[in-house]
Amino acid sequence: MLLIGGIVSACSSVPQQAIQNDEPFDANWESLGNYEIPAWFNDAKFGIFIHWGPYSVPAYSSEWYPRWMYMDSAQWNPSGELIKAEPSWIYEHHVKTYGHPGEFGYKDFIPMFKAEKFNAKEWVSLFKKAGARYVVPVAEHHDAFAMYDSKFTRWNSVDMGPKRDVLKEIAIEAKQEGLYFGASSHFAFNWNYFTHKEGFDTSDPEFYDLYSRPHDHYAPADQEFLDLWWNRTKDIIDNYEPDILWFDFILDKEEFVPYHTKLAAYYYNKGIDWNKDVVLQTKNFDRESFPEGTNVWDIERGKSADIRKLPWQTDTSIGKNSWCYTTDWESKDANTLIDDLIDIVSKNGNMLLNVGPKADGTIPEDQAEILLQMGEWLGINGDAIYGTRPWLVAGEGPTEVKTGHHTEGTNKELTSEDFRFTQKGDKLYIIAMDIAEDGEYFVKSFADGSELIEGSVKEVKSLMQDTKLEWKVTKEGLRIKVISGLSIDYACAFEVSIKK
Repeated sequence: MLLIGGIVSACSSVPQQAIQNDEPFDANWESLGNYEIPAWFNDAKFGIFIHWGPYSVPAYSSEWYPRWMYMDSAQWNPSGELIKAEPSWIYEHHVKTYGHPGEFGYKDFIPMFKAEKFNAKEWVSLFKKAGARYVVPVAEHHDAFAMYDSKFTRWNSVDMGPKRDVLKEIAIEAKQEGLYFGASSHFAFNWNYFTHKEGFDTSDPEFYDLYSRPHDHYAPADQEFLDLWWNRTKDIIDNYEPDILWFDFILDKEEFVPYHTKLAAYYYNKGIDWNKDVVLQTKNFDRESFPEGTNVWDIERGKSADIRKLPWQTDTSIGKNSWCYTTDWESKDANTLIDDLIDIVSKNGNMLLNVGPKADGTIPEDQAEILLQMGEWLGINGDAIYGTRPWLVAGEGPTEVKTGHHTEGTNKELTSEDFRFTQKGDKLYIIAMDIAEDGEYFVKSFADGSELIEGSVKEVKSLMQDTKLEWKVTKEGLRIKVISGLSIDYACAFEVSIKK
């Protein structure tokens, strides 16, 4: 195989398509408005996110442990607003378990992060069995620890902790297995992530390159930090050639705005150099900082209520309460996640589903089992998911879905009376969002004479080959009766042929 920058090149088994974005971009929105979201991304539908780092060592509360462990007298949200004028429960846990953060700081978890059982090949094999088409490891979180061979910080996984280039190992295995590879950056929040206070190791100049330099509370990042952020970002792009580059919130803050066109043009032009279409993803939390169509909009732990014209993405976690592994991790069930995937795909979106490995590099059994259950479902019903596009309407049914960040907890479970629709070529797909106890499904959108149907229903069949159906179209709708063979626990898909 050929290696470019240490990563498997385009000769790997990643599917190759004709490049859509082949004209160089200038760093302005007029030029970047010509960017086309790649068809490969719109076809892929399902990816795996990985939150793994030194914060996995305490395995307590969430990946934000590094931030909250320093809040000894007051708790602040990311915008600098006071939540409570008392120590955080994580600070109290840390003092009780490890000692005062001036004696045992976050840096002291890094030697404990050994990743002794990490096997990138096993990880990627699991992700492929789950039906994922791309994988996006966290390259660097708010804690500033780089999970790659960084040229701009000593706090990286090659020189410390695992003593391995985690990002590179996953990239190589992903591309060998035919999966697209991405990387996420959360580093922008590092500037205001840690509390700097006398007596904490965060205020020791020896460690400013991890905790950032002390400054006025929640002051905008200064030029020195912005330069570091830009250099670290370019380091990931240049040396790992990611198909996807994903950014967390804070990138929309005012001081980062001048970098938006610069970042997009640099990355997209690199894609041209690599002869592949790449995908830039941001959240637009604070402002519509990237004009529609110039990148892919990502919704954190939420969805869209309606079909969106352009491809978009939900990022969410198997964990209800965390992105990184914790000892009190609560997993969602496969049924919920499959329903979310179907709902998202019907509205022109992708799902980026997070796993949280343990500090030793093992993926917990409950998470692995959920991924395998999803893979089993996709192995049967994948024709209704992969490579599809939205139909004229996303679906029908009594259950409403809300739009926006952090709305997933407000959505009710979908039922056998809820349906989602997709299409591919001359096929339409109806996906019942739960199994009907009596085996009957009634779909109003496919009624005889429906304005949505150009022609008439010619055939209905289950994507499970041994399933026998009876179906009938009336002026009220399409009635599907499962006679036998529907041995599935989750949503089920039906393929519909239309006679024009």
